[in-house]
This record gives sequence, structure tokens and C-alpha cells, in this order.
Amino acid sequence: MKVVQPIRTKSPTSSTLVASSAILIALLSFSLHAQPKRQRIPNEAPQSAPTTPTFYRDIAPILQHHCETCHRANGIAPMPLQTYAQAKIFAAAIAADAKNKSMPPWFAVPNIGQHFSNDPSLSQTQISTLTAWAAANAPAGNPKDAPPPIRWTESWTIPQPDQILPMTQGVAIPKTGDVDYTYEIVPTHFSEDRWIQSVEVLPSLRANVHHAVVYVRPPNSDWLRHAPTNIPFTADDLTDPADRRGAHWTDADVLLVYAPGSSPDEFPATMAKFVPAGSDLIFQMHYTTNGHAGTDTTRVGLRFAKAPPPKRVLTLQLTNDHFVIPPGVPDYRVEARGTLPNDALLLSLFPHMHLRGKRFEYNIVLPNNTLANKAHPNATAPNPNSANSNVETLLRVNYHFHWQMSYKLADPLPLKAGTELQAIAWYDNSKNNPHNPDPDAAVRWGDQTYDEMMVGFFDVAVDGSIDKKKFFERNTKPSSTTQ
Repeated sequence: MKVVQPIRTKSPTSSTLVASSAILIALLSFSLHAQPKRQRIPNEAPQSAPTTPTFYRDIAPILQHHCETCHRANGIAPMPLQTYAQAKIFAAAIAADAKNKSMPPWFAVPNIGQHFSNDPSLSQTQISTLTAWAAANAPAGNPKDAPPPIRWTESWTIPQPDQILPMTQGVAIPKTGDVDYTYEIVPTHFSEDRWIQSVEVLPSLRANVHHAVVYVRPPNSDWLRHAPTNIPFTADDLTDPADRRGAHWTDADVLLVYAPGSSPDEFPATMAKFVPAGSDLIFQMHYTTNGHAGTDTTRVGLRFAKAPPPKRVLTLQLTNDHFVIPPGVPDYRVEARGTLPNDALLLSLFPHMHLRGKRFEYNIVLPNNTLANKAHPNATAPNPNSANSNVETLLRVNYHFHWQMSYKLADPLPLKAGTELQAIAWYDNSKNNPHNPDPDAAVRWGDQTYDEMMVGFFDVAVDGSIDKKKFFERNTKPSSTTQ
């Protein structure tokens, strides 16, 4: 994942981070023995035994709203769970995964930081319902109790896209070996400016896609201007020195970041991402091999806003690429900080690491030991467990490389110009990490999964007239609260 323009970053640092009353028992015993037998009031309904859950009445609604995003025909999960026949086979596994909270996947540490609108976690009542259903041999019940089915659009999670832009030429993936970052430039042929309300990236060979970043290149940009269009290429294929450098660094707008487990972007009517007329989309693809050769043709689905919205969404990031993780260290800490140059509305957080990633945390660094956003409904107290206790934690994640998720704030958070943000990543380079490619290696920033990365993406909404370049022009006037 290429470094795009971060907000100012500092250097990494490392760290190892009922007693019962005898009198009460006696009184209770007397009470239980002294009371006369309760007589049932005439016409009083007898208490009924708990009802056994059935698929159509009780289970299908849970699966629809918490599982079908992945577990559906053409979804990313290995099996659909849309019908009784499909779900009954896996009833025991569904109950076990729900009970141990491994499914639905969600890695934010509970009760720390913000609330998130895309949290698919099950309530304890739902977990108990799934467990009771499996224990009762998964009864079907009455099909008339079933909720209306969700009408999914082909493989898309967003509603039917207004326009689909695929790679013009597929990328051949070998059986084994490293694959250099691969790019493909796809013209949009937009004759007018477009505001993107929803966007989804859909690889055709998901098992080989470590991540994809789709950038917007406006017509006046010189970025990769001598690179070929409509065919895949790598940095080594480029002959122009500026293009070669551009394959490793850009400040271009990000349309969407895709990684395993990530979700599409769907914005409210008041905000969208902006694609100028005549722009190209540049696909940056990081492929991995898995013993099977194939061809990937990734697509981007777009839904357009009906009118220009008042706010524009920008994807920014906190990045530290100057670290060395020593061999064998189980809890190595890397930090990045930066200050917002202008007011913004924080929308979502998306941490990115590789196989040694262990935890990731986003914080607001508080001035003078005061809470930065006292009036916000999800504001939390300063975090005493952080290396710096003078922070308000926004998100703490127990990182899972195979489920790289974005965390969308239930209540977007207004941040003033000058707000200092902090991202902290912890890495496990020990032999106890089952995913560690080599615990004896000193690990640095790099493209491949046996290297590491430290990127804290975050989306903000700003005034619709502000582009990314203008946003980074620091405002010297007193800031006002972003609405």
C-alpha cells in the first residue's frame, strides 16, 4: 500500500507494553417457608414454557441482518446462509461461532472509544437464540413467518451501481512467488463532474488480492502521465523517472481502499466523493500467490449523487514508514501523529498492517488534560491504559490481517483545526505469532506481506468547495466548530 500524503508524522518508539449474610439467609428461609401456597387467580394465564426458536421466525432475521452481507450467493464467504436448507447444515457451527464471538467478525475492543454504525455484533439474546435453535436440532418452523428476502444486486453490496468501471485488461497471477504492485489506468470518460454517493471495489479473484487502492487522477495531473492506459504495469515497466517515483508516492485523492473484510462506502445525501470530468481511475493492486494461477479483473461500482452535496469526503492517513521491528519482540510499538490543518468531520477509521500486526489504536491528543469533545454523545474519558494517558481514544482494535475492516462512526465527530491525532500500532514478531513469516527477521516497511506497514486511514468530510490540496493549507484564523 503506497504512502500517500500523510499529515505530519513523528518517529516511532518501542515499548513492552458476594459474601452472604447469615441473617439474610435466615430471613429468606423463614419467608420461603412461612408464606402460604399462592393460589392462581381465576382467568390468569398460566406461565408458558420458553418457545423453541425456529428458522423462519427467529433465525432468518438474524442471518439476514448480521451474516448475509458475506454469506449469500456470490458473496465472499465460502457458503450462503439464505435458506433453511443452507443454514441447517451449519447450525452447530453457527451457534459455536456466535457463542465465541468469532462471527460476525468485529475486532474493536468493546467499551473503548466511539460507537460504530457498521458493528455487526450479536446481542446476548441473539446468541442465546442461535444456541437454542441448534440444540433443538434446528427446526424449520412455518415458512409464513419468514421475513421478506433481501434482494442483493449480483455480487454487489451496494444497490445496483449507476456505472461499473472494470479493468480493461485482466491481470495474470502466477502460482507462486512475489507479485510487484500492479497498476492499471482506466479512463472514466466522464463528460461532467461527478459526485460519488456509494462506491464498491469488487475483485474477481478475491483470494489473491491483498489490497486494492483506487485513486482519482484529474485531467490536469502529471501523476503517471507517461504510463500506459488500459493495460497492467508495474514500476519496473516505466521508463520516465518521475513516473517511477510516482509509483511509490502520490498525493492523489483516494476513491476507496479495499482489503479482505472491508466494506464499501455509502454516504448520506449531504456528502460524497468528487471525481472531476475527464478523470482517470488508477487501480493499485497488491496481489499474493496461493499455489493457483488465475486472472483478476477488478471492477469499481459507482452510484452518483443526484445533486452536488454540501460536503466533500476526503481519505487521509497517519503513516510511519521509518521503523525496524527487532527479531522476537512480542509487543513492538510504532506511533504516528499529525495535526488537522482545518476543521473536519471525522467519519471512519481504517487501520492497515501486515502479518505481524497485533493491535491498532486511534487517539485524540488532549491539550491541558481536558476532554476534547465533551458534548459529543460518544466521547470517552482520557485513556489511562495508553502510553500517553492524556488522550481520548477513538478506536482500539485487536488486529486481524485477514479481516481488515473500516470502522464507521455512528455519530460523526467534529474536529477543529489544530486537533492532534495519534495512531499507535503494536506488532508481534515473536515465535508465538502463528502468522509470523520469520520471527528471526528484523522487519521494516515494505510492500510484501512478509514486510510490514503502519497506516491509519481515516475519512473526513469538509466543505464541498475544498479539495485535498486546499485542505492542507493551514488556516491561521481562529477555527469554528465543524457541523
